Amino acid sequence: MKQPDRTACLCGSGRPLTDCCGRYHAGEPAPTPEALMRSRYSAFVLDLPDYLLTTWHPSTRPSSLEPDAATVWKRLEVLESGKEGSEGSERGWVHFRATFREGKRWSVLEESSSFRREAGRWFYLDGNPAIHRLKPGRNAPCPCGSGRKFKACCGPA
Repeated sequence: MKQPDRTACLCGSGRPLTDCCGRYHAGEPAPTPEALMRSRYSAFVLDLPDYLLTTWHPSTRPSSLEPDAATVWKRLEVLESGKEGSEGSERGWVHFRATFREGKRWSVLEESSSFRREAGRWFYLDGNPAIHRLKPGRNAPCPCGSGRKFKACCGPA
């Protein structure tokens, strides 16, 4: 009998990928804006452009997404999320930070994203991204979120 994949989900939930974002990548609708945003982050890490385009609202969706091998996504932090109005609301939002590295440069993308639900599925609508450069010191906590010192984790060798 094949054992299920217990690889930790890339969104930082602490759950296995197959029980978390992997099921949305496989076609199950994400139940909340936060679940969709987490699965989209994981899709960026895993380079799943078809999933990213499918979950992007048609009114704001680009015609294609080019691969970006230079960007290595390292950490996701969800700061706030919710639905606007009542329980059956068709609009939602997520405020998050995503830490990434390009070569030796570290940065954080911070965004408040808008989501819309149509026909029982949530879609990413748009956001207001801001990118901030990081300059971690050798003895600073690693920006990847490991809890280790930068020099002993992702820092220069």
